[in-house]
Amino acid sequence: MKAAVLHEIGGIPRYEDFPDPVAGDDEVVIEVKAVAVENVDKSVAAGTHYASGQYLARLPAIPAFDGIGALPDGTVVGFGNPRAPYGALAERTVVAKGAYAPIPDGIDPVIGTVLGTAITAMSARTAAGLQAGETVLVQGATGVAGRLAVKVARLLGAGRVVATGRDDEQLREVRADAVINTAVDDGALAEAFLREKGDGYDVVLDFLWGRPTEVLLRALVPKSFAFPRPTRLVQIGESAGAGIALAAESLRTSGVEICGAAKGLDAQTMQQVYGQIVAWTQSGELTFDVVTVPLRDIEHAWQRTDLRGRRLVVVP
Repeated sequence: MKAAVLHEIGGIPRYEDFPDPVAGDDEVVIEVKAVAVENVDKSVAAGTHYASGQYLARLPAIPAFDGIGALPDGTVVGFGNPRAPYGALAERTVVAKGAYAPIPDGIDPVIGTVLGTAITAMSARTAAGLQAGETVLVQGATGVAGRLAVKVARLLGAGRVVATGRDDEQLREVRADAVINTAVDDGALAEAFLREKGDGYDVVLDFLWGRPTEVLLRALVPKSFAFPRPTRLVQIGESAGAGIALAAESLRTSGVEICGAAKGLDAQTMQQVYGQIVAWTQSGELTFDVVTVPLRDIEHAWQRTDLRGRRLVVVP
């Protein structure tokens, strides 16, 4: 079969022949239909992700660990955790029986690869308890997940959405009520956060962490005694940095409450969240920006830097 083959950690996958997978006991071979290439896949291939050792224990190997494919009986499923060295970026892969779930009718396999990205935005409701009419600040709104978060916040009934990013042109593409460019000095950024907060940020979906969130938390500290409205910050990503300096007063007097995106999730809630994302997708209310490329172009596609908030999806 043809596959994207990684020969060394930190290398670029190459389109070439690879032995066909053979199912063992309690395994099944999947005919791959579509695979989204995400930053985590590149981190694993670069050896900088904690799971790199698990997926790259043997080289050569095929990157990516989830996708959309078909079972031998033709059922289209979302699958995960292929048996190494068989990743998802191939014509076929092999997974344990049960390591897949049917994709609902009417969902194109290409779109099926990015449904999970929208689920993180649902933490506005599941983790932060977003109510209709509230104001949402999306930190890092120009990436794939951030753009979807703006859309999902609207669908959940947010009254006002404020978006941050580092590129003015891309911020103009995000359909928010106000935008803030974080590529300014700390003082100007703090002023922008205060200028756009209106009556307050009720929910913050934070894909950035690092410096922008540190500045935000300092800016939200009141200058005089007050009874601030709660700001529920949901920590989702860390593209601007893995750590922040958090002053005690940022929690003590600002009304800020911080939690992770997994708060409020269990098997039942996850099923409900996924069902809502699917329903919005089937109705056309939620749309996804993707760039589809054939597997044979993986070397060039892997190195692309021009996606501008669109998800790269590879099809065999």
